[in-house]
Amino acid sequence: MLGQLYEGEDCSAARALELVGERWSLLILRDALFRHSTRFAEFQRSLRIAPNILAKRLDGFVSAGILDKRPRLGRTDQHDYVLTEMGMSLKPVVMALTAWGDRWIGPGPVVFTHAECGGLVDQVVRCGSCDRDAAPSAIAATVREDRHRRQSSGVGIAGGGGSRPRAARRRR
Repeated sequence: MLGQLYEGEDCSAARALELVGERWSLLILRDALFRHSTRFAEFQRSLRIAPNILAKRLDGFVSAGILDKRPRLGRTDQHDYVLTEMGMSLKPVVMALTAWGDRWIGPGPVVFTHAECGGLVDQVVRCGSCDRDAAPSAIAATVREDRHRRQSSGVGIAGGGGSRPRAARRRR
């Protein structure tokens, strides 16, 4: 989507930015995730985005599997853009970016609350082994074990997705 393919990068963050890293992309996702927007006109009205740019971003999300394009009931000329599981899993990403903006740039107009009890939602980074909170200064990026074996055996990994370590697969 950004027109930059980061071909020399074997990095999940770089590949994710290809799909969602452009400014309009994140705002479209925000509206889909938190305003429950599904219609082209809703996105356009909320964001005041040019129709050609909006159409390109929505088509890109559909191609990537982030949104599903469904015909509107009774209207063959209109569609709803519905978040897929992949798209819904971006909710914590948008929340984290919002929290960062609130802290370092200035508070925005919304807070995130739990639908069941109304309490404020807090994101916590926790270690999958010891189950303790992990401060940003205590987090390191290390090569995945399966990639380390492939690199040392001479097998190339460029563009490969790799499997996630057991601790990273664990959900909270």
